[in-house]
Amino acid sequence: MDDIKRPSPHAWQPDHLRLAVDAAGVALWAWNVDDDRFTMDERGFELWGLPWSEAVTFEELSQHIHPADRDRVRAAFAATRAVLGSYETDFRIMIGEKIRWIAARGQGEDVGIVGRTMFGIFLDVTGRKQAEEGHELLAGEMSHRVKNLLAIAAGLTAITSRTTSSTGYGT
Repeated sequence: MDDIKRPSPHAWQPDHLRLAVDAAGVALWAWNVDDDRFTMDERGFELWGLPWSEAVTFEELSQHIHPADRDRVRAAFAATRAVLGSYETDFRIMIGEKIRWIAARGQGEDVGIVGRTMFGIFLDVTGRKQAEEGHELLAGEMSHRVKNLLAIAAGLTAITSRTTSSTGYGT
């Protein structure tokens, strides 16, 4: 075990971190809690379908959040200031007619806040959510079919029982 060569912490360069973040498909964000503005890396703006700019307000981002999720997401982000430890919330955004699922992750209760700014990530989880929806649809269809088969079996049992009673075999 002592023969394993481990890279020294000095071997990690900033460009290594960027390569890892890009490989994971992670978008980085910083939220200034005083002026309610987000700064994001280029991937963040791409994820939200927005042109790159220095910053975007939470209200501008909210316009892209699916109307059914908007109030919940606003409440979740506001609550992050009071939540101790890490948090994650999933929500839908709309880019034109296209819907994309986003996971927002970070640290709550101002953990790691620097200069009134909180940090976190956005992650596109659309594929995972579509798979979950597919599994739920399949499970619902299977449940429906099993109930139909049980109803048919119960009906056949009832018919067989009546037929057996009326022919005198059961007496």
